[in-house]
Amino acid sequence: MRLFENLGRKKVVLGMVHLGALPGTPFFEEGTYPAIRAKAIADARALEVGGADGCVVQNRGDGVYALDHADPVITAAMADVTRAIDEATGTAFQIGVQILRNDLKAALAVAHVCDGSFIRCGALVGATVTASGIMQGDPYDVQAYRSRIRAMNVKLIAEIYSMHFAWLGGRPVGDVALNARAAGANAVALCDPDEEVTLRLIREVKAVAPDLPVIISGYTTLENVDRLLAGADGAIVGSAFERGGRGGAVQADAVREFVNRVARL
Repeated sequence: MRLFENLGRKKVVLGMVHLGALPGTPFFEEGTYPAIRAKAIADARALEVGGADGCVVQNRGDGVYALDHADPVITAAMADVTRAIDEATGTAFQIGVQILRNDLKAALAVAHVCDGSFIRCGALVGATVTASGIMQGDPYDVQAYRSRIRAMNVKLIAEIYSMHFAWLGGRPVGDVALNARAAGANAVALCDPDEEVTLRLIREVKAVAPDLPVIISGYTTLENVDRLLAGADGAIVGSAFERGGRGGAVQADAVREFVNRVARL
């Protein structure tokens, strides 16, 4: 996949496509799905026009999530939106899938069938505490399923430090990165609201796994991107591209300004 071939050669920029509450979820409003789907397509197009390398399609608007078995209606909606984005964007634009809280097998299936490039894994390895409860990684199950459906072309970005969870036992981020790589992760993602903490985490991962791509998965803005991406390989960007903050419409001009800044690093 071109995205992962570029990691280490250039700093990649991935934008978030935040979906509204999907059918079958507690906060879904009847009749809103066509607008949710249309906004997702528009957001992906804006990311592509702005020069982003790709996007992560995420069901953030559902608000509450099953830990690792999303309802089939959510998987169906995610597949519908992902396919629509694939048809609306060019072949160079890479599409990732994340089905919250951590349904990695459903995400793999959607990405595989709908020409996605990668999935974002909330927990590929280890156990974490989240707002939804304890999230348990099961890399054997994930990799066995990935092999069975012949989706080895779908790459894995593993979250190893996040705003959304805390590791049971407070495991060092370098250890988690090594575990994730051993479990088949093609890249790892991390973030913290404190810029100095994020920079320290990047250094800790690079010290033990210098060739493992590190993606900053939050809190990256036009104002801090020069510092944060100095040692990282890319960023997943959400609210900095969205009008009015997270969940707003993606603005191509904001994407372009950010991408141009990253290109100069």
